[in-house]
Parts: sequence; C-alpha cells; structure tokens
Amino acid sequence: MIDNARFVHTNIISGDWERLARFYETVFGCRRVLPERDMSGEWIERGTGVAGAHVRGAHMRLPGHGDTGPTLEIFQYNIGSAGPEKPVNETGLAHIAFQVPDVEAALAEVLSHGGKRLAAVVSREIAGVGTLKFVYARDPDGNILELQSWKK
Repeated sequence: MIDNARFVHTNIISGDWERLARFYETVFGCRRVLPERDMSGEWIERGTGVAGAHVRGAHMRLPGHGDTGPTLEIFQYNIGSAGPEKPVNETGLAHIAFQVPDVEAALAEVLSHGGKRLAAVVSREIAGVGTLKFVYARDPDGNILELQSWKK
C-alpha cells in the first residue's frame, strides 16, 4: 500500500473544453478552480508523450466536497483523436456518478443542456443498503454519467 495516497482528480479530454466545463457548472454545480491551464512546450510533450501537444482547460471542483475536494479536470488538446462513443461495458474507466435528490429531474437537466439518455431509469432494493434509483446518460461529449439517488 502507498502511504498517504489521496484521490485528486479525474481527467476528461474534450473537443471543446469550455463548452464541457459550462455543462458541468450549469448542470451539477461544479466550480472552476483557477488558474485555467494553458500548457505547451517540451515538458508537456515529454509528460504526455504527444509531440507538439498544446493543452488547455480547467479543473472543476466537484460538488459536495468543499474547497479541498477532488476535481474533474477538463482538458483539450490541439491534436485530437476521436473515436466512437464508448459503450457502458467497455473495459477501463466507465462513468462519472453524481448523487442527486431526484433522478428524473437531474436527467431532464442533463438532456436540456445537450446530454443524451443512455438507458432507462431503474429502481432496485439492495439488501442491507437501501433502494437505489439510477440512470445512465451521456454528457455533450458522449462521456457516460450515472445519476443516482438512495433511500434507506
């Protein structure tokens, strides 16, 4: 085990980092952590392994964790690589989950700001934990979101 390890952030690469940052600000109440990033040069090329890389973006403080909580890092490269939308069951990082008071209302908000529904809203009793209600959706860039609520 690594002593004193601490979760810091999760990164999303976007084709338009400012648009995606506004989505997370508007829909989930994420807050930008200054300064915004504008990084290029030999050091970023070596660190990313991308020749000619110029990276711009911002960290977004996630709701519910205060001023020192983890962030969602939204970056945009000058050199992109777009592929098909990732399916829910593909190996690797799968989705970002947000606990919300009302799953249907949160889904409506995601949809009204350019997101897409991915599956049905479902509710299920989890023995010893409570009732989980959730739905999978996509943000405007196609990243998978889980909107969930729990009742004991």
